[in-house]
Amino acid sequence: MGLMLTEKQIKRAPKKDYMNAEQLAFFKQLLLELKQETIGHIEEARARLADAQRETDELDRALNEEENRLRLRIADRESKLLPKIDEALKRIEDGSYGWCEETGEPIGVDRLLLRPTATLCAEAKSRQERMERNFRDA
Repeated sequence: MGLMLTEKQIKRAPKKDYMNAEQLAFFKQLLLELKQETIGHIEEARARLADAQRETDELDRALNEEENRLRLRIADRESKLLPKIDEALKRIEDGSYGWCEETGEPIGVDRLLLRPTATLCAEAKSRQERMERNFRDA
């Protein structure tokens, strides 16, 4: 297949090259790296929480409580990202990666570089967020 494309090359690629084999390989590598990073963050947060639980000094435990809450929130958010990464990797394999689940239009390279797990194009995502806001405010 040759050398892996760079982010700059992906951004400059003509529209006809959208989600060709090279671009899919680039995003697959990006997602695999994101997955490893995410797993590392979760393991680090869990290890730090376990260390904090062993703290015997009551004052130290109290001081660490807020920090632990933050670590739990981060670990929870990262844990929710893992299935999204796995789903994106499956979409790469089945050929649907990069295409909006709602409209069938391209999600766009810029959006995928920012959020490689995106399943909706910007327009569909905005529409979804407006509907959620309207529902929540009703």
